[in-house]
Amino acid sequence: MKKIMTTLVMMLSMSIMTPGRSRAQSIDDLLKQLSLDYQKLAGLKTMLSQMYTGYEVLNKGYRAVQDVSEGNFNLHQAFLNGLLAVSPTVRNYVRVVDIVNNQTTVISEYRSAWSAFRQDKHFTATEISYMLGVYNHLISSSLKNIDDLSLILTDSKLRMSDAQRLTAIDHIYTVSQTQLSFLRKFNDQNYRTAVQRARDDNDRQTLRNLYGIN
Repeated sequence: MKKIMTTLVMMLSMSIMTPGRSRAQSIDDLLKQLSLDYQKLAGLKTMLSQMYTGYEVLNKGYRAVQDVSEGNFNLHQAFLNGLLAVSPTVRNYVRVVDIVNNQTTVISEYRSAWSAFRQDKHFTATEISYMLGVYNHLISSSLKNIDDLSLILTDSKLRMSDAQRLTAIDHIYTVSQTQLSFLRKFNDQNYRTAVQRARDDNDRQTLRNLYGIN
């Protein structure tokens, strides 16, 4: 404002040096122009002030949204990382021990039965080959149960909640139970066949040595 007034005074002083009517007209024109320029400056100042206020609101809003987004992301990331850790509830679940026991039993009963059957001359080579294929498939499947269980019980491997881990362990237990049940039925069927054939041949030595029957 001071600069505008100073400029006005200087121009008025210069206009005094010009003739009367022309001088008065020049002063009027100058005053009108200065008034318009001042109004423009005032309007521009108001507009800039409004733009700055709007920018501040927008910037604060953006920072607020950014903070919330980052906060949510951090919470979400913490939640996901938490799912990588295996809780004591899962580690101590009774079905974990049951699965390991089933696996141990499958291996033990398979070895015992296979050791007897493969030495029994009452089984043909084709029958022995078939038994071997069944046992191999069963053992491979049962070992996969242990691999899956280890994966579920190891930190930083799977993102799962406790409920999901327990459900997965229950599924593995059911599978292991089914496998053990199948093995026992398969062994029992082969055992009955072997004993019947040995009795038909009056092969007491085979009954006594391989199956403990006098």
